[in-house]
Amino acid sequence: MFGYELLYRHRATDESCDRRGSLISAEVLTQAILGIGLDTLTNGHRAFLNFAQDVLLSGVGTVLPPALTVIEVLEGTAVDERVVTACRQLQDAGYAMALDDFAEASPAEGLLRFATFAKIDVLNTPPAVVARLARRLAARGIQLIAENVETEEAAANAAAMGFRLFQGFHFCRPTTIAGTAMAPAKVAQVRLAGALAARDLTIDRIEDIVSRDVALTYRVLRCVNSAAFGQTKEIHSIRQALVLLGVDHIRKWAMVWSLAAVNASNPPELLTVALVRARTCELLAEQAGNAHAPEYFLLGLCSLLDAILRQPLERAVADIPLSDFVREALLGDQRPARSILDAVVAYERGEWDAAIAAIAPLGLPVPALPRAYAEALEWPRAFAAAA
Repeated sequence: MFGYELLYRHRATDESCDRRGSLISAEVLTQAILGIGLDTLTNGHRAFLNFAQDVLLSGVGTVLPPALTVIEVLEGTAVDERVVTACRQLQDAGYAMALDDFAEASPAEGLLRFATFAKIDVLNTPPAVVARLARRLAARGIQLIAENVETEEAAANAAAMGFRLFQGFHFCRPTTIAGTAMAPAKVAQVRLAGALAARDLTIDRIEDIVSRDVALTYRVLRCVNSAAFGQTKEIHSIRQALVLLGVDHIRKWAMVWSLAAVNASNPPELLTVALVRARTCELLAEQAGNAHAPEYFLLGLCSLLDAILRQPLERAVADIPLSDFVREALLGDQRPARSILDAVVAYERGEWDAAIAAIAPLGLPVPALPRAYAEALEWPRAFAAAA
């Protein structure tokens, strides 16, 4: 994982942004820095921020931390002496710069000397043109970013052309091979996560489950002893952790570690998405007064099992001891649990109308969803801190 791009959408129905100018960049910057926090939004990685021409010229970018910021010059920016001077000043101040939607005969040619990155739309640009651009830019030492990478095939094709950074949803949609058997070690880890989700789980039972896996025991104890949990004394046993922090807290992290072991051969971002979904689902369930909120955590965590295990979802959950409640919601049964998951996934993808429609039957105010999602963004940071 290298970074995130922060995008602006003016209306719920927008699939892209056709507005330009200082208003767009200013709103994104304000929400990112003041509303949620740049470091939280990007999980400590680089933030690619779109700069309209007037914002580029204003010098506002210098309020951002250079180590976390990539200033992205939008396609269509008129390159004149003022823009060149602004780019030179930002580069001298330590900022990396990216050229968005770079194409042949692009006005941004005059800014290549300042560019660390160049983005090329591999979905809507002919492959021969992509290859030609990639060779020319790589020869200048510019890092290539493939935009609109929606499948593993597209990622592989871009990699063959020299791309090493990829932007798109391909990591959530890997090719599934129906005939591939799940490795026994993966089966064991996923079953462990399912067993930890049992409603009647006791302290004795969870201690027994976790203690049977030496690696999981180590990870849980390391996790609990990390700064993320704020413990004043070191915890040396699962039993001690359970007494101090509670069954729900420990089993939740044990589930995460189990799924992390299963996801070891996949892009780490896949687990990050699953973690954010899990915590958001749980928070919304708690706000809705649901007595089984921990099961909603598992629902969100398992919502990407098909991508993690590279199996159709029906097959992935067939042999896992999930409750009927979780299994049926994962497979599309239209009940409140599924509505929460649908709302979270739609919000994650920027499908605002679908998110609002999904959350409406739950009796929750619409702002509950963005608040829960923003809070859930802290979870990958806690996970990384304990890793």
